[in-house]
Amino acid sequence: MILRVTETPVQHLVRQAGEAARRAAVPLAAAPDVAVTAALRAMAAGLRARVAPVLEANRADLEALDPAFPDAMRDRLRLDEARVEAMAAQIEVLAGAPFDPAVVSTRALPGGLRLEERRRPVGVIGANYEARPNVTVDVASQLLKSRNAGVLRTGGAALRSAVALLDEVIAPALAEAGLDPDAIQLVRSADREGARALVSAPGLIPLVIIRGSGPTTRDLGAHAAAHGVRTLAHAEGGGVLYVHRAARPDTVRRLIGESLDRLGVCNRLNLLLIEREVWDDMLPLARDEVAARGARLSEPPHDHPLGHEWALDEGREATVTVAPAGGPEDAAALADAETSGLAAGIATEDADAASRFLSRYSGTGAFWNATTRLLDGFKLLAAPETGINVDHVPGPRGPVTFRDLHLRQFVVTPA
Repeated sequence: MILRVTETPVQHLVRQAGEAARRAAVPLAAAPDVAVTAALRAMAAGLRARVAPVLEANRADLEALDPAFPDAMRDRLRLDEARVEAMAAQIEVLAGAPFDPAVVSTRALPGGLRLEERRRPVGVIGANYEARPNVTVDVASQLLKSRNAGVLRTGGAALRSAVALLDEVIAPALAEAGLDPDAIQLVRSADREGARALVSAPGLIPLVIIRGSGPTTRDLGAHAAAHGVRTLAHAEGGGVLYVHRAARPDTVRRLIGESLDRLGVCNRLNLLLIEREVWDDMLPLARDEVAARGARLSEPPHDHPLGHEWALDEGREATVTVAPAGGPEDAAALADAETSGLAAGIATEDADAASRFLSRYSGTGAFWNATTRLLDGFKLLAAPETGINVDHVPGPRGPVTFRDLHLRQFVVTPA
């Protein structure tokens, strides 16, 4: 391994990965639909055929964990045959999804000219994400569907799983379809400096998807901006449920249960707002339902911000904040002000109250008698996501899928 004078070993790995991905990016951008679809179907088949070595690598990851590693994070890391099958099924759906047209629109211009707005792949996209093996497959499949090459970096706790998924499933699927297996690269190092190296190479990796804890992701975003790298950031989450006075108790129970099926995910119930008028009646119900899901309520008075994201709080992940709220507008304002703006829902049988809440809330996903767990690329858009973007700026917002991973190009020709 020959390092440049100023390079660390992990910087060298990232550069090598970026260079390999860039070489593969040009032919991938021109790959026919049939080849991309064949690669995705081969990836789904490979997950099923190679489940044994993938699960073996995942068991090694789990066995290497510190005993103090939080249960919610351990659950995010764990694979089993059912989860691998779900991954394969999602990729099959993605393989069958129609490709967006290369030409988005046309328009006649003065002087006998014709304007075409076209979609073009970015080229090479990086991704830095938490220790979740399924994200390796989600991101790789989205990049492939959008004809972008990629450089992936996962948390060190999931590195063995990611290596197995790349070597046993993803690279062979690309090769089987006649595509360059170097199109999807993995930073094979647990060194955390790999994340900073990934967002420091605009000439090789101009766009990086960054996911994970809020402070870490914000730091990476600032580092990327200082180095001229654009990011799509999924830093913070936390779903909100507002219980209106016209909510049915069975609906509230259902929504709490559905929203706490997993505690280590960003779109689960994090802040429960109960209208003051029904606080005394609904609080015991909420306590019971939250406890039935292995969690507990953080009740007033709080020693933390209302929007504190418990899924990221090691050792206290099994917590939901509960607080009183006024009417629909007040609850929506609290959700806007106190949380990341990921998702909020209202439980009510009053259509006017639901309309007022949905109109006032400005976050990414808004729900009426439905769980915030639905804010997911596959559940909403039938495509695995690379992350959920909550930025309040133009661009892809919400679940980011293959349809968002392109550049606009304007081409003017004689009519």
